[in-house]
Amino acid sequence: MGSPTVAPPPPRRHRRSYSGPFVLIVLGILFLLGNLHMISWAQLGTMFAHYWPALLIFWGIIKLIEYQQAQHDGTSAPGLGAGGILLIIVIIVFGLIATQAARFNWSGLRDQIDMGDNDFGDIFGNKYSYDDHLEQPFPAGSALKVLDDRGAVSVHAADNDNKITVIVHKRVVADNQDEANKYNDQTKPTITTIGGLVTVDAKTNAAGDHPIETNLDISIPRNAAVSIVSRRGDVTVASRDGNIDISDQHGDISVEDVKGDVTLNGQNSSAKLEQITGDVHAEGRFNDVSIMDIKGGAQLDGEFMESVKLARIDKPVGFKSSRTDMEFSKITGEFDLDSDDLHADNLFGPVRLTTRSKEVRLESVSGDLRVQDKDGGVEVSMRTLGNVQIDNREGDIQLTVPEKSGFKVDARTSDGEIQSDFPELQVNNGDSQATANGSVGNASSHVVLNDEHGGIEIRKLAGALPKPPAPPEAPAPKTGKNLPAPKEKVETTEN
Repeated sequence: MGSPTVAPPPPRRHRRSYSGPFVLIVLGILFLLGNLHMISWAQLGTMFAHYWPALLIFWGIIKLIEYQQAQHDGTSAPGLGAGGILLIIVIIVFGLIATQAARFNWSGLRDQIDMGDNDFGDIFGNKYSYDDHLEQPFPAGSALKVLDDRGAVSVHAADNDNKITVIVHKRVVADNQDEANKYNDQTKPTITTIGGLVTVDAKTNAAGDHPIETNLDISIPRNAAVSIVSRRGDVTVASRDGNIDISDQHGDISVEDVKGDVTLNGQNSSAKLEQITGDVHAEGRFNDVSIMDIKGGAQLDGEFMESVKLARIDKPVGFKSSRTDMEFSKITGEFDLDSDDLHADNLFGPVRLTTRSKEVRLESVSGDLRVQDKDGGVEVSMRTLGNVQIDNREGDIQLTVPEKSGFKVDARTSDGEIQSDFPELQVNNGDSQATANGSVGNASSHVVLNDEHGGIEIRKLAGALPKPPAPPEAPAPKTGKNLPAPKEKVETTEN
């Protein structure tokens, strides 16, 4: 009789894991709240960026509970499975991306790529507009300070000499009206007076990193000095009798009709200044700069990326950048500078210019002149000859002087030739070097020309240069005594 057959043990039952469904339920609830506008998508993204590791913690707690329960019941604990592993990887990858995105300076990126709040709002929310009006007395002799982190600022003369009026146009980006109202209440502009200083604060920073744009239109007495600080936005100032100080980033600055000094500090800004009675000082990093009709002097220090235009400046001008350093006494014509060319006319010396990689053309220069250039040609036409020295490398030199000038010449070039319209000069063009020496007339001026790897031309300007045109005078008002007698009326018929 054989031994009894032993039945095999029943297979251990496997429990299904609840960790994956739990994570999906949590994520689904959060996205539902976002769709119902009970929580903004920006807040949802911020929460996920900061708290996504909690999903892994809860997942681990559930797996631990399931393991303990399986041991108690004598069953097999559920494993992760391919789907669970994939979900963990997705949570970790997107969690790390969200964390880095939350730490990134998106405001700085918008400034760098010049992306406005309008563009940002179109992508991440709706736009809501609000208007406001502020008005209060402006103490006599006070100055104005304006703080607007984001938005345009305009300051002009008021009809009432003892009042300040501020017109506010605000734009808020938000998911819904209630959220927009909350941000609007947090960013109400204010006017405060301490001593002799009246401060208008747009309060755009009160909303944190949330995009708020507040445009301010300000009317104050004409004689008040003005200081404006704006991080992003255009600034316009007109019709002032006090000094102006503007600090602006990523905006266009316009100043006109000011009887005082103007100081600008810009970063990725453009500036246009006209009809200034005092001095002008601009420093920082600018795109386009235009300064015209200045009764005082002008000083420009910094980097100028596109173009600089100067015209009719009555007192000394200084310009200093990484590539160009220039000074002159005044200019009755125009000065135009871009990345490759420098052109000016009707300059008054002493003129000093040091630059590189530019084609230089100076016309109708009066007085002493000193020019240094490299990798560009130099062309100079003198109205009144003073002492002249031009040094150049990898470019030609052309100097034109009035026909009846008296001067002494010392000129030298390597790998080039010298040409002269003055037979009094002794020119020697050798194989590798050329020189020109001698005197013309009374030799009251000294001309020194040095060039390497370029030619030199000394040209004669026949006749006298015409004088710069004087600005037209306003006609005198006519009185009754000067009015002509009335003419007899003649009827005509139009064809």
